[in-house]
Amino acid sequence: MWRLAALVVAFATPAVAENVVDARYDGPTTRYAHGVLGDAVEWGELVLETDTGRSVRFVLPEERVFEDVAPRLFDVDLDGDNEVIVVEAHREVGARLAIYDVEGLVAANSYIGRPNRWLAPIGVGAADFDSDGFVELVYVDRPHLAKTVRVLRFIDGELRFVASFPGVTNHRIGERDIAGGIRDCGYGPEMIVASVNWERVLALGFKGLKFSLEEVSPHEGRESFARAMACE
Repeated sequence: MWRLAALVVAFATPAVAENVVDARYDGPTTRYAHGVLGDAVEWGELVLETDTGRSVRFVLPEERVFEDVAPRLFDVDLDGDNEVIVVEAHREVGARLAIYDVEGLVAANSYIGRPNRWLAPIGVGAADFDSDGFVELVYVDRPHLAKTVRVLRFIDGELRFVASFPGVTNHRIGERDIAGGIRDCGYGPEMIVASVNWERVLALGFKGLKFSLEEVSPHEGRESFARAMACE
């Protein structure tokens, strides 16, 4: 049923297994009036490029857009080939996190439930945080309102809610990028985020369904996040 959620335009017929090597948004549109990323332009299309030289284009219906800074490549099902993690928004029920591959929409969580409500993935948006062989997808739910990290796990082709952590953020209204990301300084993946007042850069770990929080440095602009991501 997921596969019928967007129109697919393929420029060749696949004959072998393909890996997504690049992805981009296209089809700029102003049909979703939110502007959380600094302007009125969102995206109506997702273009995937594969290692076979094939391009696949997914065109969203009029009620949805990609409200995002860029698609993120990650091997979500750990089969050796990349999927693509994106943020979609619906004009009536707001944003959701979604995963695509060359065949279409693989999985998505529920929409937030109200228009003009957004979520911000943390870095590439995914890692196996607890080394259990399943990938967790992480984002800040409504970074300007709820300011809560949500952790989803990809199991059996579905995104399942696992845990949440309140009191952090990674975006301010009008910013063109999303702060922080996921780092590994030698002891497992951590999420680099900001305190809700933007005074501190924080490292948020997640293992065994438990979170750990550590202050990395005072917040002094994007350079603070860059240093934290570099384990400095």
